[in-house]
Amino acid sequence: MELYKIGSGPSSSHTMGPEKAARIFKGEHTDAEKFKAVLYGSLAKTGKGHMTDTAILRALSPTPADVAFVPEPEFVLTHPNTMDFFAYTGGRETGSMRVLSVGGGDIVIEGRQILEQPEVYPENTFSEISRLCKAGNIRLSEYIERCEGRKIWDYLYIVWEAMKRSIVDGLSVTGTLEGGLGVERKAQFLYNQRHIDESPETRENRTVCAYAFAVSEQNAAGGTVVTAPTCGSSGVVPAALRYMQEKKHFTDEQIVRALAAGGLIGNLVKQNASISGAECGCQAEVGTGCAMASAALAELFEMGIDQIEYAAEVALEHHLGLTCDPIGGLVQIPCIERNAVAAMRAINALSLANFLSNTRKISFDLVVQTMDETGRDISSRYRETAEGGLAKLYRIGS
Repeated sequence: MELYKIGSGPSSSHTMGPEKAARIFKGEHTDAEKFKAVLYGSLAKTGKGHMTDTAILRALSPTPADVAFVPEPEFVLTHPNTMDFFAYTGGRETGSMRVLSVGGGDIVIEGRQILEQPEVYPENTFSEISRLCKAGNIRLSEYIERCEGRKIWDYLYIVWEAMKRSIVDGLSVTGTLEGGLGVERKAQFLYNQRHIDESPETRENRTVCAYAFAVSEQNAAGGTVVTAPTCGSSGVVPAALRYMQEKKHFTDEQIVRALAAGGLIGNLVKQNASISGAECGCQAEVGTGCAMASAALAELFEMGIDQIEYAAEVALEHHLGLTCDPIGGLVQIPCIERNAVAAMRAINALSLANFLSNTRKISFDLVVQTMDETGRDISSRYRETAEGGLAKLYRIGS
C-alpha cells in the first residue's frame, strides 16, 4: 500500500518526487559547494505553479543551488517528468544524476538498477484477483492481508488519521490561495451553509464536496495530504469515506479495510497503465482516485467482488479522456472542484454497482487498458503542460 504516501502538496510528481530526488542527490554529494537542477518537459512547463523549484531548493538547502527550466530540450525525453541534477566543487562538476518522476511521488534514477522488491501481489489483474477470492471465498480485504501481512492495518490506520486531519485542517482555514489566480478557499463556507429546510440529498452533496474541497485546498497550499493515488487527486477518497463513516457510523477498522481495497485498485492502475497526469492526463489521477473511492465504498458495504469491480469500472470509465490543463500550472483550477465532483461520482458508482453489476459488459482491466491507450493518444498540450484547454484560454487576471 505504498500508493498512499503522506507528504506535502501540491503535486506528488512535481513536488514530492523532485524533492525526494534532490535529497538523494544531496546525500550522495555531501562535499558539494553548489548544486544545479534542470527541469524538462512537464516539470519545466508547470514547475513554477507546482512549486517544484521551491521543493528542490528546500531539499538541497543550505547548500546554494540553482533551478533551470527547459520546456523543450534538444534530446528526446523518455518521460515527460525528467530532471537532471549537477554537483559542483571548486567550479568543477563533480557529479550528475538524471531522474524521472513517474507519479505518486515515485522516482526512477536513470542508469541505476531498480531494486527488485519482493512480489507482494502475485496476481497482476483484477480478474486474476477476483478468481482467487471467489475460489477461496474471501473478501478483497482478506486477500490484501494475506499478501501484505497484518502490519498493513497499522500503516493504514496512520494513513486514515492523516486523511481525516487534512479534512479538519482544510475546514479550519479561509482566505485566498497563493499563486495569482485569486482562488478563495471554499471548504469552510460549503460546510457551514446549512439550510433550515435542507434535504438529505442536498446535505450529502454539500458535505462530501466540502470535505473534498478541504483536502484539495490544503494540497494547493502545500499542506500535508495523502496521495490517493496522487496529490492532485488527494481529496476524493477521504471525502467519500469520511462522509460515509459519519452517516453510517462505520468504525475506523472498517474504514481501513475499505482503504486497502481502494489502494489495490490504485496499484492495479499504476502497474498496468499510469497514475501520472503528465503521461495520461487527469483521467489517470482523478479518474483513478474516483475508482479507488468507489471500490473502497463497495468494500465498506461488504458488497461482492463483482460489485466492487463494477463500482471501480464505472468510476474510471466515465473519466476516460479527462485532460490535465491546470491554469497557470497551479493545482487549483479545475483541480479542486474536480476532486469534489469525483467524490460524488464515487457514491453514484456505488449505487449503480448495488443494482446493476450482473448486467455489466466491461471489465475493470479493460477500462484500465483503455485509459492507458487514451492517455498516450492525448496531445501533450492536455497532459499537465498548461498549454491547452482552460490553461490556454483563461487569462490570469481576466
